[in-house]
Amino acid sequence: MQEEDIIRVKRSGDTFSEIILGRVRDHLPRRVEGRRAIVITDTQVYGHYRAEIDAYEHIVIGLGETIKTLDTVASIYSQLLEMGADRQCYIVGFGGGIVTDIAGFVASTYMRGLKFGFVATTLLAQVDASVGGKNGVNVDGYKNMAGTFNQPDFVICDLQTLRTLPDREFQAGLAEILKAGLICNPKLFRLLETYTFDDFRNDDRLLSTIVRESILIKAHVVERDEREAGERKKLNLGHTFAHAIEKSTRDYLHGEAVALGLLYTARISCRLGLLAESDVRLLEGALERLKLPTVCSVDTPVLLKALQVDKKKEADSVYFIVLTSLGSCEIRKMKFSELAALAE
Repeated sequence: MQEEDIIRVKRSGDTFSEIILGRVRDHLPRRVEGRRAIVITDTQVYGHYRAEIDAYEHIVIGLGETIKTLDTVASIYSQLLEMGADRQCYIVGFGGGIVTDIAGFVASTYMRGLKFGFVATTLLAQVDASVGGKNGVNVDGYKNMAGTFNQPDFVICDLQTLRTLPDREFQAGLAEILKAGLICNPKLFRLLETYTFDDFRNDDRLLSTIVRESILIKAHVVERDEREAGERKKLNLGHTFAHAIEKSTRDYLHGEAVALGLLYTARISCRLGLLAESDVRLLEGALERLKLPTVCSVDTPVLLKALQVDKKKEADSVYFIVLTSLGSCEIRKMKFSELAALAE
């Protein structure tokens, strides 16, 4: 990976969101120079990067999906008010996808909007959660039911931060990269099918290749459809079932739920006659090599009930992304009754 490697994503107003593949210590000071920067982070990330974060005013929140709520947002608003934060302040979300989702939502809504950027410290955040401008929090356990479309000025993706990442979190990020390959890049899928979890964990050059390819896929889709009017819906591949799984149990990290959602999608696509059974087996084998789950602990009827509150639903239907090969997909509007019959 080059020392200076920037992927630019066009956003409204002829400006760009920049995804920077490089070191935090080099790029963050430059990006916030001359601004009053306030960092939002969590307790775990703060423990790892205290020196970098202590250089700025900061707010530290708790851990896990259960803190991704409007209550946490309200608490941050109160702390910003106590700090005298005004519209000239600059918000930096420093952490994984939960932190960046919350920080982006806060920045987009506090005093009707502050400028903001991210330092993405997990693999999932680097390749998906921090890129593209979706910011949100959960409501009553349902994923991202309150949110905004608002792209950050920058996202710093430093592969060195992944060294402190637990194996399970790293595996979860690989699921989102796998998803990107399934959407439109068969070569990326083949890389993930060929190599193992240990290969990606230990080979920085191999890891940098799949991170960059995954970011490019998402960046290109977001440029063409920033507010999810059409093509961007493809980025939800696997997520209809993933969100239902996350609503129904806390057994899985987001990326693990996405892995299971991809497998549900592949099986449904096969039953529709769109995907070969051999391709379903190839996907299942790839998930196993990446040490991702292939068996869901939640009964299908429970999932079907949960997915009827999906954000993408319209009356008795939902926009569902089906696979037509291991590297291409299409958007279908399907009735819940049809989806239920195919999933059982």
